[in-house]
Amino acid sequence: MSQSKWNITLVVYRQKTGGHGFFQPFPMEVDPDEYVLDAIERVWAFHDRSLTFRHACHHSTCGACGMVVNGVEKLTCITTIRSVTHDGGILKVQPLRNFPVVSDLVVDMSNFYTRLEQAHFGQVAALKNADLAYEKPKYREQEANNERLVDCLECGMCISACPAALTSTSYVGPAILAAIQQTYVQTGDPDLLDCADSQDGAWRCHSAFECTAVCPSNVDPGWRIMDLRKRIVGNRVAKLFEKNKEKVAK
Repeated sequence: MSQSKWNITLVVYRQKTGGHGFFQPFPMEVDPDEYVLDAIERVWAFHDRSLTFRHACHHSTCGACGMVVNGVEKLTCITTIRSVTHDGGILKVQPLRNFPVVSDLVVDMSNFYTRLEQAHFGQVAALKNADLAYEKPKYREQEANNERLVDCLECGMCISACPAALTSTSYVGPAILAAIQQTYVQTGDPDLLDCADSQDGAWRCHSAFECTAVCPSNVDPGWRIMDLRKRIVGNRVAKLFEKNKEKVAK
């Protein structure tokens, strides 16, 4: 912890069921090396017990505390106050974008989790299969264990940052498409490619790579969507050849 304290104004988005959203300021003294989540918890502990927010692990493993901090998606449990504001500055915290607000900083992610389940995405994979999903050398790791965790935290921050998700609520989103790509590489299930091959699937992406920029665990959903598109096109070509073979056979 640093020796000097900062005086900041934590500005928190507030909204309860059926009400209108507004921003509420909380002036406070902080250690600049504290985390944004520490400041939010201080508001709940000492100023307003009705403040609603999500958190769990406090070390960037669960993805629960993803929020928009001064306009950028961050895991608040590992984002230092120093990195996002300055002494005497404003620290504005909002709920994730492109999700319905349930209460204050909490959003409804049920549709997101349902789509992940439809993609048959598993958090744990056999090592030999999990490694296949990390074809880019910088993401490959050598491990002695037989299983490994797949890196997606299911935090939803990539969807929050995605401009395409803002324009279409039916777009499945970068996290889901990245999950489909990972699962397909591990299983080879062609039905997954058919699932992503739609206007609201892999083709809705505008290739802005905002999703990759905010991903806290280097999943790189932007690259995975581009890879998924190549695989979808390859699948289409393969189907076309199959049909031509069937016609010739007849």
